[in-house]
Amino acid sequence: MKLNVYQKNGKKLTKQIALESKVFGVDPNEHSIYLTVNSEMAALRQGTHSSKTKGEVRGTGAKPWRQKGTGRSRIGYLRNPSRVHGSKAFGPKPHKYEKKVNRKVKILARKSILSQKIADNNFMIIDELALESPKTKEFIQVLNALNLEGKKVTVLVASYNDNVFLAARNIQDVYIVEATSASTYDLLDCEVLLAEKLGLTLLNEQLMVKS
Repeated sequence: MKLNVYQKNGKKLTKQIALESKVFGVDPNEHSIYLTVNSEMAALRQGTHSSKTKGEVRGTGAKPWRQKGTGRSRIGYLRNPSRVHGSKAFGPKPHKYEKKVNRKVKILARKSILSQKIADNNFMIIDELALESPKTKEFIQVLNALNLEGKKVTVLVASYNDNVFLAARNIQDVYIVEATSASTYDLLDCEVLLAEKLGLTLLNEQLMVKS
C-alpha cells in the first residue's frame, strides 16, 4: 500500500511512502474501537468523589428518646439520612473506573481507525512539519496549503517540537500528539489525520511489533 507525501507548501512529492497493509489495510472492527475508547474514557475519571456515612458525620450516635411511649415517631439516631445534617444513604466512595481491555484488542482498534481513515481519504502524510518560529500564523499557512482549514485535525508528529506545539495550541480543532503516544480516541476524534512521514514510520513499526 502506497500513499502520497506532501510538503508544507502543499506540493505533492514524486516519491510515495509504502505502508504495511497489516496495519493500514485491515478490515475495521467497530467493536474493538468501542471497547478501547470506552476504557480510555473511563480511565480519565478521577473517582475521588466521597460522601459521609453515619459513622463519619458530626454528631452523636445515641438514641435521642426511647422507642415507645413518647407519642413521637421512633428514631435510632439523629444523623440518619432522612434528617437535616444526616449522613448519606448509599453515597459515593472513592473507587477506580478502570475497564480492562486486552492488548490485542487495543492494537486492533488503532489499526481499524487508521485503515478506515485511509479508506475514507481522510489521511494525509506530510514530509516534515518543522516551523521556523512558534507563530500561529505560520502553522495556519501550512493548514491552508494542505486544504485543511476549518477541519478538525489530529497531527501525528515524530517527536515533541516546541515551535509546532506552541504554534498550534491556540488553533481550534487542531491537536498535536506524538505518533507513538496517540491513543485510540486521539485517532478517532478528528476529521482528518495528518501524519509526519517519520512519525508514521515509527507508528507502523510500533503496531507491527505489538501485533
